[in-house]
Amino acid sequence: MTSTGANEKQESKNPRSLRAFRHRNFRILFGANLVSNIGTWAQRVAQDWLVVTDLHKSGTVLGLVTGLQFLPSLFLSLYSGSLADRYNKRTLLFMTNIGGGLTAAILGTLVITNRVNLLEVYLLAFALGVFSALDAPVRQAFTSEVVGKSDIGNAISLNSANFNAGRMIGPAISGLLIKAFHTGPSFLLNAASFAGVIIALAFMRKSELAIPDVPDEKPRIADAFRYVRTRPDIIAVMITIFFAATFGLNFQIFNALMAVQIFHKDAGQYGALGSILAIGSLSAAIISARLDKRRNPGFIMKFAMIFGCVEAILAVMPHYGFYAAFLPICGLFALTTMISANTFVQTTVPAHLRGRVMGLYLLIFMGGTPFGAPLVGWLADVIGVRQSVAACGLITLLAAAVIYFSARRRLAEFSAASR
Repeated sequence: MTSTGANEKQESKNPRSLRAFRHRNFRILFGANLVSNIGTWAQRVAQDWLVVTDLHKSGTVLGLVTGLQFLPSLFLSLYSGSLADRYNKRTLLFMTNIGGGLTAAILGTLVITNRVNLLEVYLLAFALGVFSALDAPVRQAFTSEVVGKSDIGNAISLNSANFNAGRMIGPAISGLLIKAFHTGPSFLLNAASFAGVIIALAFMRKSELAIPDVPDEKPRIADAFRYVRTRPDIIAVMITIFFAATFGLNFQIFNALMAVQIFHKDAGQYGALGSILAIGSLSAAIISARLDKRRNPGFIMKFAMIFGCVEAILAVMPHYGFYAAFLPICGLFALTTMISANTFVQTTVPAHLRGRVMGLYLLIFMGGTPFGAPLVGWLADVIGVRQSVAACGLITLLAAAVIYFSARRRLAEFSAASR
């Protein structure tokens, strides 16, 4: 049976929302990514707990650690995007996963041997950020090679569901591990999880990858900027996502500070917040798998406004139980916004520019975190945790509203001209 025939047979077994699973390479990588995502979220919880409780540091320090982890995105996302358009993406992913695994293993070893200090946490958070910044644009662009252009949107939604399934499981596992053995094993769990992705990449069939022709000339990053300048719809989406990601998507900081400073909870209850948040995020990913026709700039900006409003309400929840119960609602609107934006950009950009444009998109998406995270942590120390959460929600709401109402007319004219 040909690969096309196999795909058609597999497609008939899968509902529309799961059609990316008809690709064997996607199925293999999906399982490995689930394990890796569990490890990633286990480390994020452990890293925050290590800083706030084991090292007894403030919200400002926690924000700095988070900022350092995302700082490399400012310098490497565009470069990684150009690499993705020039070199074999699977080979690049081998390298980034090996580097990420080694970084997590070093931090875990230092914690278990009681030799870790804040400087080492700073350095290793930055090092992990380097490999993540190099990995993200390549991984995003690799999706189109794994499933082909027709199934990109569905694959992005399923990958987000995968990510948030890991977000649901990882924090809970990490909370239990921290409670029983302190933070060290969570870092080692993440280190081991990278091996699954490396093995999956090795077992993928190269013949079934939709690898585009490599351009004769070296891809230029400037081409991505020139292209995006001609797309007011993408510009509006990117600006909206910048504010939503920089200020709104600070759940790790919010949850750590709310759990410890406001509700006075232990590691298990803090870890549970991450899993509870993922219920809403996972729901958003599942719903987004059915929204192929509705992803447009107006939809994205409206959901960003709702997300900001819901986050501001989250700040006033009076008890741990109310806060936990409201988190999934916040996660649902946050992730629906992010998934829709990612899918819109990927599916409306030419294949030969996809790596570089996604590098630019991820620079916008993550590039504000090195400044936003320390600012959020500092605000929590200065004006209070609840006030900081509310301020971030309102900034997200107002930014999306201003962009929507100011750009609505131009977007309508661009859409009409593009038909």
